[in-house]
Amino acid sequence: MRTTGMGRALAAAVALSALVAVGGCTVQDTGGDGRHHLPVHIKLPGADAKPSASATASAPGTVRAANVLWARGDSGMDVRELQARLRQVDWLFDGPTGTYDDLTEQAVAGFQGKRGLPKTGRTDTVTWQRLLKMTHEPGKWDLYLMGGQPAGAPDPRCLTGRVLCIDKTSRTLRWMIDGRTVSTMSVRFGAQYTPTRDGVFQVYWKARDWVSTLYHSPMPYAMFFSGGQAVHFSYDFSARGYAGGSHGCVNVRDEAAIASLFAQVRTGDKVVVHQ
Repeated sequence: MRTTGMGRALAAAVALSALVAVGGCTVQDTGGDGRHHLPVHIKLPGADAKPSASATASAPGTVRAANVLWARGDSGMDVRELQARLRQVDWLFDGPTGTYDDLTEQAVAGFQGKRGLPKTGRTDTVTWQRLLKMTHEPGKWDLYLMGGQPAGAPDPRCLTGRVLCIDKTSRTLRWMIDGRTVSTMSVRFGAQYTPTRDGVFQVYWKARDWVSTLYHSPMPYAMFFSGGQAVHFSYDFSARGYAGGSHGCVNVRDEAAIASLFAQVRTGDKVVVHQ
C-alpha cells in the first residue's frame, strides 16, 4: 500500500511538472492574507497577444469611409492650396480665396464624380491623394492668383503724412495716415516692357471715369502720380488676376475698395512705390 501511494504521488508530481512546462504556469503559495490560493496559475500561450489585422479588418465588400480633411465653411492655407490645384485641372475658375465656399464644393463634387468617387463635395483623404497625383505644387502667386496676400512691412518713407504705400514685392497697396494703415488691397503692376516706376511721387490729378487716350482702355477711379501712370481699378485684373499685367499703372481688382480709397485720397497726397 505504501509503495502504491508513493507511486501515485510521484505520478502526480510528474504530471504537474509537465503542465508547468507546457502551459507556462507559475506556482503560487498562500498569500499574505492567509487564504489559500490555487496552487497553479495557468497562462495559456498567446493570451496577451493583440488581435491580428485580419481579425479586425472589415468584412469582404465593406467600403470604409475616408477621413474628411476639409468641407464647406473651412478656411486657411490648406483650402487655398486645394483651390489652386482644382484650378490646374480646370474644375475651379474662381479664387483661390482660402474659403471653402459653394463653388469649391461643386468643383470637388465634379472632380469626384469624374473619377468614380462618392460625390460628397467634401475633400477626403482619397480625393486629396487623387488630386495630388494629377497636379503640381502651387507657387506663391498660384495661391494668390486673385489677390488676398498679406502686405509687407511699410517702407520708412510711408510712415509720415498721407501716403499711398505701394509694395512691389508683396504686390499690395497700403493707404496710410501718419504711420497708421487705414486699408490694404492687392495690386498689379506694369509688364516687362512697361514697368511701373519706383520712387516718391504725389497724386497730381484724379479722374473718376477715365479712358486711356493711349490704349483706349477704361481706367475708373484713376489717381495719377507719374506721367500717365496712375492707381486705378482694372476689369482685367478683376477677371484674370496676376495672369496679366498693366501698361505701367498700378491696378486694383477690388472695385469697392478703390472706390472708397478714391473718395479719401486728395490731390497732393504722397505716393511711394518701392520693392
